[in-house]
Amino acid sequence: MYVEELREYCLAKGNMVSEELPFGPDTLVFKIAGKVFLLIGLDQVENMSFNVKCDPEYAIELREKYQHTVLPGYHMNKKHWNTVFLGRELNTTQLKELIDHSFDLVKLSLPKNIRDTI
Repeated sequence: MYVEELREYCLAKGNMVSEELPFGPDTLVFKIAGKVFLLIGLDQVENMSFNVKCDPEYAIELREKYQHTVLPGYHMNKKHWNTVFLGRELNTTQLKELIDHSFDLVKLSLPKNIRDTI
């Protein structure tokens, strides 16, 4: 999976998804209704990775199973966020599942009236 494919996948999640550069030109952030569900550093060339939200127990399970690919979230709350490296142990389907998991967690945290419009 490459940055452009990841970007297209995130944006295809609906009209409530936005992409922004709030931390400068090197960090692309995807939000649903204003809440972050994925961040990716655009300045990474050889070790491309992204941060996604994760259920705390599932995060531990993933980190243990994929020690070289899934790490505690870099510059994030390490209980709820993982850094996931591309091109290592996970295939594209598995990467998309982690993106979906993050999207769904953030969506569930939104007020019901906003969730119902997504």
